[in-house]
Amino acid sequence: MKKLLLMLSFWVVVIGQAAAQCAMCRSTLENNFSNGTPGIGAGINTGILYLLILPYLAVGVVAFLWFKSTKNAEKKLGRRPA
Repeated sequence: MKKLLLMLSFWVVVIGQAAAQCAMCRSTLENNFSNGTPGIGAGINTGILYLLILPYLAVGVVAFLWFKSTKNAEKKLGRRPA
C-alpha cells in the first residue's frame, strides 16, 4: 500500500511540473510571434517530438534485448520456443 501511495504522489508531482513546462513554452512562443520571429516555433515542435520518441525507443530496445536473451537461453537449454 505504501508503494502505491508513493507512486501516486510521484505522478502528481511530475504531472504538475509538466503542466508548468507547457505554459512556459506557450508564453515563450507567444512572445516570439508578437515580436515577429515565428521560426522558433518549429524548433520547439521538433524538440517536443524528440522528447516524445525517446521513451518509446528505449522501451523498444529493452524489449528487443530481453527477447533475444530469452531466445538464446532457450537454445542453451535445448528447449524449443513456443
